[in-house]
Amino acid sequence: GIIIPDTAKEKPQKGVVVAVGTGLPDLPLTVKVGDQVIYGKYAGTEFTIEGKDYLIMPESDIIAII
Repeated sequence: GIIIPDTAKEKPQKGVVVAVGTGLPDLPLTVKVGDQVIYGKYAGTEFTIEGKDYLIMPESDIIAII
């Protein structure tokens, strides 16, 4: 295992999936619209549409579906 000192730990981020892509033919997506997910603090790319903030990220950046 790996021990991470408290000073290096980042608080996970949480959000709701509002859209998903098609995935790959041999690797379908497991996340779906409406899922609540936890992702790393620096995951994804931020952008704003009509005053709302969003993140776009690959499914591999998602730590957990809750």
